[in-house]
Amino acid sequence: MSSFVQALGWTLLHFLWQGLLIGCATALAWAALRNARPEARYAVGCGALLACLAWPAAGLYLRLAGGDATGAMFSSPLLPAALLAPVDLPNLDLALRAVVGVWALCAAMLALRMALGMLWIERSSRNTAAMHAPWQARLSGLAQDAGVTRPVRLRVLGGIASPFTAGIWRPMVLVPAALISGMPPHLLDALLAHELAHIRRHDYLLNLLQNAIEALLFFHPAVWWISRGVRLEREHIADDFAARQLGEPRRLALALSELERLQFSTHHLAQAANGGDLMSRIKRLLRPAPQTLNWKAAVPLLALAGACLGIYGQAVAADSAPVLERNAIIDFGVCSKPHYPSASLQAKETGTVILSYDVDATGKVQGSSVIKSSGHPALDEAARSGMAKCTFKPALAAGKPVSASVRLQYVWSLD
Repeated sequence: MSSFVQALGWTLLHFLWQGLLIGCATALAWAALRNARPEARYAVGCGALLACLAWPAAGLYLRLAGGDATGAMFSSPLLPAALLAPVDLPNLDLALRAVVGVWALCAAMLALRMALGMLWIERSSRNTAAMHAPWQARLSGLAQDAGVTRPVRLRVLGGIASPFTAGIWRPMVLVPAALISGMPPHLLDALLAHELAHIRRHDYLLNLLQNAIEALLFFHPAVWWISRGVRLEREHIADDFAARQLGEPRRLALALSELERLQFSTHHLAQAANGGDLMSRIKRLLRPAPQTLNWKAAVPLLALAGACLGIYGQAVAADSAPVLERNAIIDFGVCSKPHYPSASLQAKETGTVILSYDVDATGKVQGSSVIKSSGHPALDEAARSGMAKCTFKPALAAGKPVSASVRLQYVWSLD
């Protein structure tokens, strides 16, 4: 298989534990900042998403660059080499190809979904029939008051569920036609002020990057959990900005309550005024109060932290193991051939068994196991017990004999 596919496959597999570590660290940081400003929590979440992208990207680059570069980066105390190096398991080529193939197919489908959404937004922006002169003038005045210097377009559409922003250089607010006729103007002003906060902060561009990370790392629950938290904090920031512009948080809370009453569904093309948990946002605007730490919710977090520490501890232990100059070698001169079981001989059973032996510094076997069966348990046990009686030349590290594990293959043949 190609080196790129192999490197990408291992990168995806290793992101399973890497994403777990990032998610656990993010949860701890958010718990510590539970009463901080949403900007601080938002920065933590964005940093976590970037780490989710940067860590596997760096690992892929170093795997393609070669073992020396890999060891140079991942042999530090913080990033043990054992957590990066591929595990030496047989017949993994097909599995890695399957992992990369499924990942590429799913990522391509999510990317296509993003592209279709952007195409739909572009077509909507050219829909002159969706212009609404009175509300366009009203939006322009709100934009000037909010400090948005770029012209902001307004489109009123009948096929959308809630207001949302789109566009980077030429921003646009898309508003459902039902809101124009069914919501009081002063409440719709509050929702537009919320959308202008997204435009002022360039949230549409950040949301596109966030969607790209979700498409690439869709297989990890931690990515979706962090991403959901980022979106919620983004809405809190926009709520605070709109409340300051309006001078009355209660008006925005009433607008969100009216939006919930109309039972609009969440739209995912961009951040809309109904993003996040509406009820929690309404409560936060009306009765802001310090949040207490929910210890019941912290139990899974502590379990994840324990799992991460266990993974890290095993990696450190693996890195601290001595570098072998020579692995254990069986001494065939004093090793008798395993006895062929009579029942297996009569049934003409044959096969190859792969065994693992733990050999101490004196060359004696301290433990053994079957790694891959021959297909016949009697042959497996005969090979395991027979070769366990053999004497080994112990492994060497720094010129001294050390304990080590060694794999052996034994072929049962009637020839």
